Amino acid sequence: MTIIDGTAASTGSPASATTEVLRYTAFSADPAGGNPAGVVLDASGLDDAEMLRIAAEVGYSETAFLTAPPEDAAEPDRSFTLRFFSPLAEVSFCGHATVATSVALAELRGPGDFVFTTRAGTVPVSVVEHDGALRATLTSVEPHTEEAAPEDVAEALAALDWPAADLDPAFPPRIAYAGARHLVLGAATRKRLAELDYDFDRLAALMQKMGVTTVPLVWRESESVFHVRNPFPVGGVVEDPATGAAAAALGAYLRDRGLVGDDATLALHQGDDLGRPGRLEVTLRPGDSRVRVSGTAARIA
Repeated sequence: MTIIDGTAASTGSPASATTEVLRYTAFSADPAGGNPAGVVLDASGLDDAEMLRIAAEVGYSETAFLTAPPEDAAEPDRSFTLRFFSPLAEVSFCGHATVATSVALAELRGPGDFVFTTRAGTVPVSVVEHDGALRATLTSVEPHTEEAAPEDVAEALAALDWPAADLDPAFPPRIAYAGARHLVLGAATRKRLAELDYDFDRLAALMQKMGVTTVPLVWRESESVFHVRNPFPVGGVVEDPATGAAAAALGAYLRDRGLVGDDATLALHQGDDLGRPGRLEVTLRPGDSRVRVSGTAARIA
């Protein structure tokens, strides 16, 4: 296995004992902000159990594991297979760990385009240098939205301890997908969002039943500015500070509901209430149903 400079995460097995785990925060240029992710740039010697153990030991909401690309990859030196593990389970797609991985690769190989094969599908990422910082833009897989069962919404509100009156009627509850499924709920006020305190086990049980990864809680500040919080109990994490996969799903949701136009650039503020502020940029383009999510990343010492 090629050893990349980083902090070792030893789980006691011979392969994982020498595995180097880089630590980055995504959607912030400040290591104290954004959402931390583990990044393993060579996971070729790891099996599923070892990847899960490493993710649990790292303790971040997700750790990304990079291996060789499919045999038919057009550019093998810029193409990879990418998998994501939370401390409790594998996740089909993780946006912030994709951004972190892309910036880590760009620091080694230079800015440019990368292509990742994930469990959710093919995710291209472009990394550019801007004002001395590397900025990654991922393009989601094909997104869609669907109805959420009223009984599931009622149970989610009960787990959150939110009265139905605290929902924003302009944001009807829906399940949105852009690589992973998310239950989107709109908060009527910023105060409601700031006072998040939920029943961890109850919400986790509902999310497992529904097959959703996070519950994006959204408050709209202006036409293009949103504040978001993302409970993630199914991953063993109370809350994700900045969530790229959910941001892509939210972009699809907002467009499908007619809440934003087909040509829009949205600013998502997340992590402020956790003391880890991050900023995600979501871009929608006319004639292209896919959603783009952009942000910076910084190495955590």
